[in-house]
Amino acid sequence: MRVTTIHAPGDIRLEDRPVPQITAPTDAVIKIKAGCICGSDLWPYRGENPITPGDTIGHEMVGVVEEVGAEVGSFKPGDFVIVPFCTCDNTCPHCDNGAHSACVNGGFTTGGQGEYGLVTQAEGSMVKTDGMPDDDLIASLLTLSDVFPTGWHCAVSAGVKKGDTVVVVGDGAVGLCGVLAAAQMGAEKVIAMSRHESRQKVATAFGATHIVAERGVEGGKRIKEITGGVGADAVLECVGTDDAMQLAFAAARPGAMVGFVGVPHGVELPIRKMFSKNVGLAGGVAPVRRYLPELLDLVTSGTVNPGLVFDSVLPLSEVAEGYKAMDERRSIKVLLQP
Repeated sequence: MRVTTIHAPGDIRLEDRPVPQITAPTDAVIKIKAGCICGSDLWPYRGENPITPGDTIGHEMVGVVEEVGAEVGSFKPGDFVIVPFCTCDNTCPHCDNGAHSACVNGGFTTGGQGEYGLVTQAEGSMVKTDGMPDDDLIASLLTLSDVFPTGWHCAVSAGVKKGDTVVVVGDGAVGLCGVLAAAQMGAEKVIAMSRHESRQKVATAFGATHIVAERGVEGGKRIKEITGGVGADAVLECVGTDDAMQLAFAAARPGAMVGFVGVPHGVELPIRKMFSKNVGLAGGVAPVRRYLPELLDLVTSGTVNPGLVFDSVLPLSEVAEGYKAMDERRSIKVLLQP
């Protein structure tokens, strides 16, 4: 089969590798219908994360079950499934507490940018659709493997509730899904921080009521103007850089919560500001399986269309171009068709 590998910063290749095999009774093999490139894949691509040359890359996928292990009883060949980027048994004490991404038997999906994928802890991780979905639903279903639940988790962590004013820092796919989540949770004002017209349009379609293009001090001033000098009830940090985190805390009103899901790189928390303003911080790796049933219902009912974050669809053979497009911010998120 063909699968995407990374060899050095900027060096993405499509290579032939053996089709994954079941090695544990909790495994499943799926034929990938659609995969995609995640913003977090850009960290190693840009040389910000360590690389083992030849490693497969990609952790978001949906597809059709090919084979299941002996302990996978809820799925059979032919089922269409969503595969969370973080796998879990869905039974351990941490899963029972809603922290599926910290499952004692958990792991992370790999090789999602390929033709076949191996799912560990398949019984607890995968969620199937009611029959084979229409092609026009595939993009939104693919967001359920990571980006939509991650944006949702950020909003949950920030404590978004009906009537709130919410600021979303980051206009990548996760940030845009954070906008969608806040709107669905009933926020009255959703302020999207974005300097890119194409992303602003998606944010508005997802429910953003205000767009702020300014950054730093000027961005903070604009938020104060919109909120009548009060600040935001909840802030979603969806980037992972220190600048984004500082902006998030600057935007938060006293007593607010900041949710964070951006993978931290060089972040220093403003502890004194948090202390003096009584602003909290919560979040982390999204427990995708926890949210999947609810979010799948939102997608299949037509209530939301998170697939709008995909503004580029490429064949798997052009995966290297997909990385370039996202790295250069020519694309929000690239969907790959094997």
